[in-house]
Amino acid sequence: MTSPDVDRDQKATAPPTPPWRYAVGMFGTSIPINLIKGSMILYYVDILGLDVRAYGVVMVIYAIIDALDNPLLGFLSDRTRTRFGRRRPWLLIGAPLLAACMIAFFSAPTSLDGMGLVLWFAVFAILCEAFDSMLNANYGALLPELFPAERRRAVANSMRQGFQLVALVISLAVTPVLTTSVFGTETTTEGFTTTAIIYGAIAVVVIAFMVLSVRENPRYSTRERPRFLPAIGSVLRNPLFWQVGLVGACYGIAMALVLSGVQLYVRYSLGLPVANALYLQGAVIGVTALALLAWTRLVARFGAPRMWRIAFLVLAGGFVALFFATDLLTGILAGVVLGLGWSGMLATNDLIVARVLDGDAARHGEHREGLFLSAFGFFGRLNGVVTGLALTSLGVFFGYNSGDDPGSDPGFAFRVYLTVYPFALTVIGAVASRFVRLPEAGAPR
Repeated sequence: MTSPDVDRDQKATAPPTPPWRYAVGMFGTSIPINLIKGSMILYYVDILGLDVRAYGVVMVIYAIIDALDNPLLGFLSDRTRTRFGRRRPWLLIGAPLLAACMIAFFSAPTSLDGMGLVLWFAVFAILCEAFDSMLNANYGALLPELFPAERRRAVANSMRQGFQLVALVISLAVTPVLTTSVFGTETTTEGFTTTAIIYGAIAVVVIAFMVLSVRENPRYSTRERPRFLPAIGSVLRNPLFWQVGLVGACYGIAMALVLSGVQLYVRYSLGLPVANALYLQGAVIGVTALALLAWTRLVARFGAPRMWRIAFLVLAGGFVALFFATDLLTGILAGVVLGLGWSGMLATNDLIVARVLDGDAARHGEHREGLFLSAFGFFGRLNGVVTGLALTSLGVFFGYNSGDDPGSDPGFAFRVYLTVYPFALTVIGAVASRFVRLPEAGAPR
């Protein structure tokens, strides 16, 4: 029997896409970018000796460039008209380009230093982020289109977050073992290159499988193509764009700090080999995955907005617990709390954004998911600015400038980086979320 949640327009044009076929794409999109974000500081700053001040400057520049190219990529996607759909061609193009740039990013010649190293880092960091933006704007735009009803949308979203967590286990928890023990050592870079090649190949295959198995709804491709400046102006005049974007940025930046600093937190704050990050990250990700089903049921019963606000509070509690961790065991116990909060955010945050997209489509009669999600990407690009400034602050306040010049107490420096900064951001997000009023879920039929 066909589910009543399936949109009637979609039933008239093609069989509904099974949630798992769409969700598996998250596995492919997550592996490359999380390898990059999770290992770039260790690779460039701690091993290759890139100065944190140069790192901070590059992060600010790349965030500015990314904020400018994101709306353009989303706008081009919304205007695309092919017999394969609007989003699928961009996904097929972006996947191999991201994989190639990721491999180059982790293949910096060891002879590089000074400005040469800075330029290599800057060029490939910017390219990786641009192609990741291309992938995620188009992949994310498919969620409200393929699954218009919130119950079915919540199931698809939880499944894709589950695939993301599997990718995180591989790209974050397993990576330190591969790069420092299996394919390389604690002080060499060869392991990163080999790992990047393997992850890039996996990502391309998975994304291609997803793209070739989903069917876009032709009714969403209206005859009139949106014009860039009026469309951008409409997005910027939408109060919910700013409210949800800024609140979501508090969560996104907090987790970006965690992902970028956890390996050095393990090395300096817990005083353990980097490979032990496997156990800490594995515990966090495992709890996050197990709790997804419970959060999904809570969303179905109480609605995404209420559970979104509660998840912020639980996540803040996790950062408090992680601040007081002193060894691997207490770190893992704190990670359990952090995982519960993170799971709640994964189960709800994208549903909040989807409601904003539904409201825009209902108001204007156009489906501009690509432009809207790319514009939301502006707030995501604040991750790079804030993580760059946060890392630079470690040099200012604690004397940590690089692996060659770690200062007198790098352990406390990365304890602040990984827990204090994210806690402050999460509390701001929790308070601000109370003032956001969201439309009901569901696009116009």
